[in-house]
Amino acid sequence: MRAAVRGLLLALPATLAVLHAPGLAAQMAGLYGSYDMMREASGTSWQPDSTPMEGYQWMAGAWMTMLHGYADVIYDDQGGPRGAAQTFPTSMLMLMARRELADGALGLRLMLSSDPLMGASGYPLLFQTGETADGRVPLIDRQHPHNLLGEAAASYSRNLSARSSVFLYAGPAGEPALGPTAFVHRLSSEDDPEAPLTHHWLDSTHISYGVVTAGYVFGEFKLDASAFNGREPDQHRYDVEIRPLDSYAARLTWNAGADLSMQISSGHLVSPEQLEPGIDVQRTTASVSYNSHALGQWWQTTLAWGRDAPSQGRATNGALLESALKLSTAQTLFARAEHVAKDELFLPGAPLYGASFMVNALSLGYIYDFAQLESASFGVGGLATTYSYPAALNGTYGYRPTSFMLFVRARL
Repeated sequence: MRAAVRGLLLALPATLAVLHAPGLAAQMAGLYGSYDMMREASGTSWQPDSTPMEGYQWMAGAWMTMLHGYADVIYDDQGGPRGAAQTFPTSMLMLMARRELADGALGLRLMLSSDPLMGASGYPLLFQTGETADGRVPLIDRQHPHNLLGEAAASYSRNLSARSSVFLYAGPAGEPALGPTAFVHRLSSEDDPEAPLTHHWLDSTHISYGVVTAGYVFGEFKLDASAFNGREPDQHRYDVEIRPLDSYAARLTWNAGADLSMQISSGHLVSPEQLEPGIDVQRTTASVSYNSHALGQWWQTTLAWGRDAPSQGRATNGALLESALKLSTAQTLFARAEHVAKDELFLPGAPLYGASFMVNALSLGYIYDFAQLESASFGVGGLATTYSYPAALNGTYGYRPTSFMLFVRARL
């Protein structure tokens, strides 16, 4: 399995370089209703209708298929006493397929990642918490890797009228109806190689092993609800951890015009953290994404808020504001600001164990695509991040450390 993933990473840039589909600019219809697929994002989430969608499209018999993805190599240097430096690869490859039916559509979705190659402990990221590398100690100041299999799901939609439909989405790996579009798929964040600190308040359920979602679409509104496995993946990143569908969530989304998408959602997660098996979490999120055409080719901004209320302990909140501006075909600016309560920064026995601290992070980045080969682009970029937090953390993290990443990327 490791050899297969390594081959995927090494082959992906070459694959992206040769794939091209001239003349296949025709839009794909949506998987869940009679609207354009540009509206659809990760799982069953929506994004603004005007969001550009990159990828390679082709017909395979009666199936309209689309492939897109990226491969990055990143040098990461996190500052301060708790910082570390590491070079690592990351990638995502996603295949979607749609088959038209007389009254609806069948859909297939598959997503793979080479993240397990970076090791079970992931990569350095100050103030990031969540999951574990060994099944015993939580990850602190590190971002966990994604699993090899991120999504394997099928869907069926049935049109009720020209503006309404019902759908069913299910699979051994998928994303329930909870939170905004996952950060690796949001246009406002997908150029940023750094995971948000608010990930576990907003979209950490985007890889759930066992999901069934039913939904109803009426025009610009969508209501979907899910039963799913609430446990986050463990440290074994190559396997699939199917468990009972013990958790549930519901989400209401409104695409109020071509450039605006809003959602509110809430879910009950049973024992999401492997190291806290007796603690459930009620997660509530709200977000709005706006896609502007006032500057450059596009400019998308997302504002999101999440609240985790555990069955034991205090509730915490996290907020995120991020934006990406496509200045030209070759240049993209991106930025992110976060404000989040962190109460998992210390292990048991430490003087500050269990204390909650409001952490602010501000990052700014840029990527330059120096080459375009058919449908594939190749770029170099970088970002810098600075932090502010209560003075009680100065002895541990230093005074306002600065972190940076440099990266090269191939993208389809």
